[in-house]
Amino acid sequence: MKKKVIYIITTLLIIGGVFSYNYYQKIFGKAIIKEHVLFITSSDSLLDVQNRIAAFSKKSGTFLWVAAKKNFSKPKAGRYVLEEGMSNNDLVNMLRVGRQTPFKLTFNNQDTLEKFAGRIAAQIAADSVSLLTTFKDVKFLAENNLTKKSVLQIFIPNTYEFYWTVSPEKFRSKMLLSYKRFWNESRQQKAKKLNLTIKEVITLASIVQKETAQTSERPIVAGLYLNRLKNRWPLGADPTIIYALKEKYGQDFTVKRVLLKDLKIDSPYNTYTHRGVPPSLIAMPDISAIDGVLNAQKHSYFYMCANVDKIGYHTFARSLAQHNRNAAKYHRWMNKQKIHR
Repeated sequence: MKKKVIYIITTLLIIGGVFSYNYYQKIFGKAIIKEHVLFITSSDSLLDVQNRIAAFSKKSGTFLWVAAKKNFSKPKAGRYVLEEGMSNNDLVNMLRVGRQTPFKLTFNNQDTLEKFAGRIAAQIAADSVSLLTTFKDVKFLAENNLTKKSVLQIFIPNTYEFYWTVSPEKFRSKMLLSYKRFWNESRQQKAKKLNLTIKEVITLASIVQKETAQTSERPIVAGLYLNRLKNRWPLGADPTIIYALKEKYGQDFTVKRVLLKDLKIDSPYNTYTHRGVPPSLIAMPDISAIDGVLNAQKHSYFYMCANVDKIGYHTFARSLAQHNRNAAKYHRWMNKQKIHR
């Protein structure tokens, strides 16, 4: 009789132990088998989460059970980095409090505000329409002395840290703060020595950006344009003509070669017919272009032409005669390539 009691007690203890172990494993056992980035939107349910983690969790089938035990019913939207070895309990706690992991958001120079909004929308939860609406907010523009065209200047191409669920307003605010920090005392003093405002520096930098992709050339090109400004010459920059043409005919209008007739286009961005710096930037300049203007090379060049012997670079000239020889060589090359527009 005594042995039978011991046997029963032992059996019950084993059953209880197995039950407790399984119960513990459901909640605290290793669930995530490999690191994964999980995106949750505001419309997602716990069932959506369970279906989404199925491919990298060996306990996805008990996720809803654990959530119910912890009285958890609605996940917070966000970008979550799930680490290998996390349990369902860890996952529930993470989604309950919205413990997101920030990520590195990057963007390069964009031609238009619309393209920029699309570039950012591809990286965060907000859509391009809401971003664009926020960027063009009349009150915001007025408070910061900006226009729908010049607002592009506050976005400095770089790498920034954000949460995926950042709102358009908070994104804009952080960009504005970064822009103000970028224009530190040193950069402002350099702009002042050039007798240019911050807006004019950025506008000139946007032309330099479009004129050459070679960062080593940008201080030279910037120095050339500054020489023209100091001598009250029109800038005569082809990128501004292309900008004016695209404004007139649409962003899909293709321009591979600026023609003489194009130089007569009626636009405040026509730097052949208007002296000084255009009303606003023509594209988003990167830091190398901005600093290229602020640290422009001092020289006596007034002319430049695409270098057909070193594609992507330019030849520079001090005299019109030398420039005409360079230009004739370039035009012969363009005709040989059959580039007529």
